[in-house]
Amino acid sequence: MLIKLYISLYLFQFMKKNSKKIQKSEVEWKKTLSEEQYKVLREKSTELPFSGELLYNKDSGKYMCLACGNPLFKSDTKFDSGTGWPSFSDVIKGAVKLKDDNSLLMKRTEVLCSKCGSHLGHLFNDGPSPTGQRYCLNSVCLNFKKEKGKK
Repeated sequence: MLIKLYISLYLFQFMKKNSKKIQKSEVEWKKTLSEEQYKVLREKSTELPFSGELLYNKDSGKYMCLACGNPLFKSDTKFDSGTGWPSFSDVIKGAVKLKDDNSLLMKRTEVLCSKCGSHLGHLFNDGPSPTGQRYCLNSVCLNFKKEKGKK
């Protein structure tokens, strides 16, 4: 019984340590991000459609938050939505937070990084099966980590 308690405490501390949120001032963000990255990630702007480097990426790996490195999406959930922005049908559990967005006279769901709070894009309910979801993201918000030994 005591061993189970120690294991539980160890796992709790490990999870707490590895799930720390990033807290930076906007001045600090401006120093570490390009102007375009800052506008999209911190001011909730949108990059031009069909302009992002990762839109046509077909390699195997993970898509990470550009601001903090938080793993967000696996490449096998990426699909071509025809919208001009990278789209994903599912997210890595706990990687994002969702927030109601009623700006621009529309009702949408904003997608935020759960670790640093940066704006990534929006979630729509017009994606492929089995989830029916389309995480429509700005390419400028993402880094890609290629899976070793795969294309």
